[in-house]
Amino acid sequence: MTVRFLADENFNRKIVVGLQRRIERFDLVRVQDVGLRTAEDPAILEWASEHGRVLLTHDIQTIPDFAHERVIAARPMAGVIVVPTLLALAAAIDDLELVAGRPARTASGTTR
Repeated sequence: MTVRFLADENFNRKIVVGLQRRIERFDLVRVQDVGLRTAEDPAILEWASEHGRVLLTHDIQTIPDFAHERVIAARPMAGVIVVPTLLALAAAIDDLELVAGRPARTASGTTR
């Protein structure tokens, strides 16, 4: 199964580029690409749900609360992954590579 992603407006581009380099058909769109650059968080979560995309964000302040509200209201949601901004880039890329369904590489280049 291929996981499809939506990157929040301020999601670290270096993480996106790293994933695109590692995963041949990495399926990610940015909110800017789909006309949601200035949209409020609930609208972004709604769009992600309608399109079966997991939201990638660094926004620990508001997104989890809005996502929780959707769950409590029994509204569909593909998922949310909050990537801490202090997480090392390589670690973020490795972790998201696993979520995307591809084994992450170790420092020696082998897969784990």
